[in-house]
Amino acid sequence: MRRRLAAAITLTAALALTGCSGGSPEPEPSESATTDDVSQEAPEATEEDVAALDAVVVEGDLGAAPTLTFDQPFTVTAPVARVDVEGTGDEIGADQSVTIQYVAVSGDDGTVLGSTWESAASESLALGDSTFVKALRDAIIGQNVGVRVLFAAPGGEETEQGPAYPATIMAIEVTDARTVPTRAEGETVVPPEGLPVVTLADDGAPSIEIPEGAAAPGALVAQPLIKGTGPEVQAEQSITVQYTGWLYDDPSEPFDSSWSRGEPFQTTIGTQSVIPGWDEGLIGQTVGSQVLLVIPGDKGYGPSGTPDGSIPPNATLVFVVDILDAA
Repeated sequence: MRRRLAAAITLTAALALTGCSGGSPEPEPSESATTDDVSQEAPEATEEDVAALDAVVVEGDLGAAPTLTFDQPFTVTAPVARVDVEGTGDEIGADQSVTIQYVAVSGDDGTVLGSTWESAASESLALGDSTFVKALRDAIIGQNVGVRVLFAAPGGEETEQGPAYPATIMAIEVTDARTVPTRAEGETVVPPEGLPVVTLADDGAPSIEIPEGAAAPGALVAQPLIKGTGPEVQAEQSITVQYTGWLYDDPSEPFDSSWSRGEPFQTTIGTQSVIPGWDEGLIGQTVGSQVLLVIPGDKGYGPSGTPDGSIPPNATLVFVVDILDAA
């Protein structure tokens, strides 16, 4: 599951901003693995890398895409970041979610690879995400809202998995920072009878029980269990959630869970980045809500199931999703 920022950066495999990594199936259409998880294991930047980024000239006021000027081709051996303009807002904490605007350019020739200013859509990133590149995370944490950070990531050589790609340079402006709750908060909603029964652990992690004799519904069910008081989720927003997924016919063990990984998950909703049942079932729900999704096979993994066989063809899926943030 990749967000809009990741979509721009995977052109260069600079960042691994995937929330569902490892061996668990992901609640999304399959996508090629073009990026390894490099966040905390990336090599340290050298003095030459730091000097190369220091030499990049950034021109333009905050609030608009700046112009980046540099010697071409630009290269670094490891991710590196520096503060370009300090912010004047609130201090940014290590576990907050930040809203950013950015422009990313090719180190080879300065071609724009992606820009939120061009798309008129900001990006939301969780600084506590373990897949967040450490150099960039360290540059942002402790700064103030309004800070503009310059970030560079190395390119890569051609492999069997994909072609060569250039280094990337990004100018990133943090426009907002907020503390994201750890679980759904709001008014409890009593669901109709016959749906999977959800029980919450002390920390909020869900488990389910299928009522005896209850047949899987033939249409998508998106039933709020907790009604949050935040704004409605809109298509193309980046959402932060906690979730667990089960097979309706075998709910004894979840096939995937952000709770077990110990951190929330971020994805862009309404852009086919996730399975249709998520796109259709979560758009329009309010931030802070917990939503029970019962997803028939045609809105899940369809007649193919997952390649590893963990989700059979046409399987009905059950998810409990806590919507923590949307931006």
